[in-house]
Amino acid sequence: MIRFFVLFLVLLIGLFTLEVLEPVQQHVIFPFTAGIAKVCSWLVQMFDSDVVSTGKILRSLSNGFAVEIQPGCNGVEALIILFAAMFAFPAPLKHKFIGFGIGFVAIQALNLVRIISLFYLGQWNMTWFEWFHLYLWQALIILDALVVWLIWLRMLPPPESSDDPDNDDDNAAEDPEAIPAGS
Repeated sequence: MIRFFVLFLVLLIGLFTLEVLEPVQQHVIFPFTAGIAKVCSWLVQMFDSDVVSTGKILRSLSNGFAVEIQPGCNGVEALIILFAAMFAFPAPLKHKFIGFGIGFVAIQALNLVRIISLFYLGQWNMTWFEWFHLYLWQALIILDALVVWLIWLRMLPPPESSDDPDNDDDNAAEDPEAIPAGS
């Protein structure tokens, strides 16, 4: 447990530090965030053709309202937390990569719902927009990462058992007659 906690913290600090470096922001985070805006625009255009994306901005052509997807609103922080938790946990590497891939999709799918809902909430009522943006959605995205991690833990194969017959957990219940009297 201590190994997990220390490795989790090291990965978390290392990845968050890496994320804020200017070259990483410029070449990874900004293009990723612009891609999220494009996907949101594409999804919304299925039922609202007045929406476009430019860079990391999602804009309504009919009323001019726009949201800019800032760092912290692109799901990367939740992905970092999920990555650190999965890769700190003692499990086969294959399961870590599969779990993280599924988690990536789950977190980003919810994040797309978040951005699109905020886009429309902002056009309707800024008070609700601020409340949903600052409180509800922030918590739900992090909760999504936690739920994905917990499901991943449940789906892991059981750890290999030892071949030592003296350490057999299946025979944990002893025969009551074999226990000496007075024990």
